[in-house]
Amino acid sequence: MSGSTTPSERAFVLGLDGVPWRLIEQWSDEGELPNFARMREEGASGTLDSTRPPTTPLAWPSIATGVWPDKHGIYGFQNLSSEYSHEMYTSRDLAQPALWDQLGPSHVGNVPMTYPAREIDGTMVTGMMTPSTDREFTHPPDLQDEIDSRIPNYNISLDYPEYADRLDDFEVAVDDMLTKRRELMEIQMDRAGDDWQLFFFVYTAPDRFQHLIWDMDRLLAHYKKLDEILGEVMAYTDEHDADLYVVSDHGFGPIEELVYVNRILEQEGYLFRREDEGTRGALASLGISRDAITGALNRVGITEETLVQSLPRRLVDSVAEQIPGDHALYDVDYDRTVAFVHDTGNCYINDTERFDSGVVSPREVPEVKADIRAAFESATDDDGDPLLVVHDGDDLFPTDEDSPDLVVGGRGVYESRSGMSDEIRGDTGTYDASHRSEGIVLCRGPSIAPGATLRGARVVDVAPTLLHGIGEPVPENADGRVLFDAFDEEGTPAATKVERTTVGRIENGEKVDEDFDDVEDRLKGLGYME
Repeated sequence: MSGSTTPSERAFVLGLDGVPWRLIEQWSDEGELPNFARMREEGASGTLDSTRPPTTPLAWPSIATGVWPDKHGIYGFQNLSSEYSHEMYTSRDLAQPALWDQLGPSHVGNVPMTYPAREIDGTMVTGMMTPSTDREFTHPPDLQDEIDSRIPNYNISLDYPEYADRLDDFEVAVDDMLTKRRELMEIQMDRAGDDWQLFFFVYTAPDRFQHLIWDMDRLLAHYKKLDEILGEVMAYTDEHDADLYVVSDHGFGPIEELVYVNRILEQEGYLFRREDEGTRGALASLGISRDAITGALNRVGITEETLVQSLPRRLVDSVAEQIPGDHALYDVDYDRTVAFVHDTGNCYINDTERFDSGVVSPREVPEVKADIRAAFESATDDDGDPLLVVHDGDDLFPTDEDSPDLVVGGRGVYESRSGMSDEIRGDTGTYDASHRSEGIVLCRGPSIAPGATLRGARVVDVAPTLLHGIGEPVPENADGRVLFDAFDEEGTPAATKVERTTVGRIENGEKVDEDFDDVEDRLKGLGYME
């Protein structure tokens, strides 16, 4: 099938969240993953470099749009306001048109950061960051009824803290989630029929599994299930003469220690905690916590969700500031703090233009940023090796002046965390492994070169390559390039100049105002949030 001179007019993206190239290469070479081996033999393959930081909310939008976060607008799980409050990023924060906005009919399933569902030409079932299946999470809405009918107890994700000490049960639960996700894919395939141009479906199970279980025997058993799914998708794309792209948003690897980066800032005098003698401290001394208050409200029939939806956001934040609990941002004294790390490694200088209680003038930011970078880079382990990798936000995100000033992440077996702690280094607890920058990209189809090796591929290169491969124009502002090494030399894409088109910035209007507590709990269970 591969190597035909007739190009495809449709493409399928099979997303496998968190799958590293090293394991695919090893197990396909050993014959354990026959369909991955076929993808490598009959198509093009290689590593795929992720975003910085290499995390789900940045990387999947970059794969889907072909641009870095400074253009698509999503920098993490939570957006930080000038008042130091935070709200979850949603699909309405995506500023760059995704592949499903440019192609149609499109069928989009379980892709992170797609909630709430957009009205597209085709179908959409939202993925990670969907609060619950009690919400409307499909387009069209009647698709939700079909899912309820054909997949009883369909869930967006698992309650990960529940499985912290029950790994055998966790493995069973992940397998069940994988099975239901496969059934969802088949529902969307049924709906698509023969009338589709794009299929974009993501399996997040490998990422979730690997965070808590980094055992090669167990991982191989899980990957064999992924290989079966890949075989089904290969048959489907063969039937429809479609190009197939198998991609992961980042890789994975073991971790041995956590590094609390805000503690480094605190020790160096850049960050100060709020004093305990305030209202928050007084409540804490009386044993009054967020959990205690919400528990009391629940006993009289008032849920935290009801309060969040009924009260103005400013009032909710004001109350949260006074109640001890899981509010790391509210533990910081911003009137004295020079810099702080928010979300997954985003470091902000507390400057007077950006933040309401800023203490650093804009002209001082470059010098302060250099000093803080030096402080992070000087943190070492017992052998004198650096604990962290630090990137300049201006280099990563040049088109957005409101992007993070620095991005800090763990080096090697060290995982950075932004929560408040009394120690710089800590035990990983239930977490076995976490993200690495090197993911996978494999492609196969009518115009793809058999056995080709892709070198230097990045997450932003997927969308331009896919578009050009099926004869569609590439947005002029794309940061990614077309991976011509993927195409058969005798095929049309290899011999055709890249056509460009202008795409407009998406203006999504109002934010999504609803309760994301369950989402936050799931993210905490995976170590994504403190």
